[in-house]
Amino acid sequence: MHFSTSFFLTSLLFLALLTDAIAESSAVVTTQLDVVYKSTEQGPLKLDLHYPEAPKAGAKFPLVLFTHGGGWAAGTKTIGDRGVRFMGVQSLNEQGFCVASVEYRLCTQGGYITVRDCVTDAKDALRFLAKHAARFAIDAEHVFTWGDSAGGHLAQMLLLSPPDSFPGDPTLADAKYRLIAGVSWYGPCDFEKLDLFTPPGGTGVRDRFGARILKPGADEKAKLAAYREVSPLNYLRSDSPPLLMMQGDNDPTIPVQHAHYMKERGDAFKAPVEVFIVKNSGHNWREVGGPLSPALEKIMDKTAAFMKLHLE
Repeated sequence: MHFSTSFFLTSLLFLALLTDAIAESSAVVTTQLDVVYKSTEQGPLKLDLHYPEAPKAGAKFPLVLFTHGGGWAAGTKTIGDRGVRFMGVQSLNEQGFCVASVEYRLCTQGGYITVRDCVTDAKDALRFLAKHAARFAIDAEHVFTWGDSAGGHLAQMLLLSPPDSFPGDPTLADAKYRLIAGVSWYGPCDFEKLDLFTPPGGTGVRDRFGARILKPGADEKAKLAAYREVSPLNYLRSDSPPLLMMQGDNDPTIPVQHAHYMKERGDAFKAPVEVFIVKNSGHNWREVGGPLSPALEKIMDKTAAFMKLHLE
């Protein structure tokens, strides 16, 4: 009896291990994490790929490059399993897009790393993916940008500035890709016009981001040039890819004026800029004074639908 019980338990254990092994071998892998795209003095920079389904041989998914927020000085590429970023990736995956979430160098005190470096890194991430499109099963001819807050700014910069601007890693300089459209969630469009940063109901505002844009000792001429170089609206052209500015009407961090001003400048250049304003929304789609209108689900739907429309 003791032998039979032991044999039975051993058999169950073997079957359990075999089942786990089969499940593991047939698991659907829809993410590639920590892909190194560039080496810097501060260490390697990585990106995560979130596919709508496990890539098959010869597959080519349209690509959305996601750049995270955090004031260019904080934040990570991690999407997680909850929150607005996660919801956004889900909506894009459902529409057949592969989303690449990108790590970039963060601004440091003293101006050693600046916003310009953040732009350069994000561009190099896109160049890397375009250069290795077949390896990662992506379509470099159908690239979109998306980001939140500081990442929304980077999404605008990636979309609007010329592909060969902000050169970085020389081994990636020959990468070819085509940008189709982009979405900025509550990202700033201009650093030169400071009154855009006046919060709802406020009067005047200090220059909060100058220290992250300027190198130490910059004079007024250098300051103006630096501000203009990283202000997305300065790259608007009549043939610019379509841009959707999505912002909350009660955002104190990146006020809604940025969306309206980008639209105004877009119209002046006959550039395709659209605006989508969420009522009762602060930064990061937080509720302020009432429920979001439209609701979060509609924000996600609009984000994905805008890209799907221009993909088609």
